[in-house]
This record gives sequence, structure tokens and C-alpha cells, in this order.
Amino acid sequence: MNQGQVVVLSGPPGAGKSTVARLLTDALSPSVHLHTDDFYRYIKQGWLAPYLPEAHRQNEVVIDVVAQAAFGYAAGGYQVVCDGVVGPWFLDPFRAAAVRTGLALHYVVLRPDEDTTLGRATARGADALTHPEPVRVMHRQFADLGPLEHHALDSGGQEPAETVSAVRRLLDEGACRLG
Repeated sequence: MNQGQVVVLSGPPGAGKSTVARLLTDALSPSVHLHTDDFYRYIKQGWLAPYLPEAHRQNEVVIDVVAQAAFGYAAGGYQVVCDGVVGPWFLDPFRAAAVRTGLALHYVVLRPDEDTTLGRATARGADALTHPEPVRVMHRQFADLGPLEHHALDSGGQEPAETVSAVRRLLDEGACRLG
């Protein structure tokens, strides 16, 4: 079996992460699509909206669990795509797992302009975050990635298939590999 890898596909709500992750995992074999929103939904009592400041500890726990699951699958030979709002401030559990397992870790941030992000996010279904203010705040959090700026990909004005092709190029080139 081929060696697995983990791709953290991040960005603000409405960036196209879930659509791109689904299409990307359809093209990879064997593959796993981990949707971080699902991991938040597993919390039945004590759940907090992840964008609230008081949810920071909850978010740390969820991200740690996602990283463990991702690298568990990757250790079994799967190509894993984690899609979610995973800012650089939450990469440590993924980096630690990559070091521990020796498996590849890639970080790609889909970052369309704010108007595109807002338009997409507010047009989604009831089970998604559609309130404009948290979407704006999260978009601003991804505006400057500092030393990881080269991991950003403008997914605005692109069809999902075009974004998938661009992500695949970045992965093939190793341009967004961490460590």
C-alpha cells in the first residue's frame, strides 16, 4: 500500500473547502475526507459555537482529535483531506503527528476575497454558518498568514474543478508541505 499523507484544506467559511475536499478525495485513492464540522457536531452537551472566544479550549480538543484521526488513517495508507477552519494557530497537533509518524503534511488555505466569501457563506443551508459577522471575522483571520502566506490560494472566481487542479499542482510540487 502507498504511504498516506494529510492535507489540511483550510480557509474561512464560504471559501469552498468542503466542495474542493470532496472532489479532491474523489480523485485520490484510497482517500478519506475528514470534515472538521462533523467533529464539532459530535459534542452533545457543552458545545459552543467555535467562533466564540470562550470556545478556544473546545476547539483545541477538537483539532487535536481531528489530527489524531487524520494521521491514523494516513498511517494506514490513506490520502487524507481535512477540511475546516484550521488557522496557523491550530497547526501544532498536525505538525506533531507528522513528526511522530514521518508522514507528509500539507497545508492549503483557500482564500477568496471577502465579498466572494460572504456571498458563498450566506447562501448556504441552515446547517452551516451563514451569519455575516463571524464570517467576516474569520476571513480577516486568514488575511495575513505571515510565513505561511505562500500556502494561500485565491479560490474566488474559479469553478471548483479549477481549484482542485490548482490544489493538486501545489501538492505535486510540494509547495504547501509543512516540515
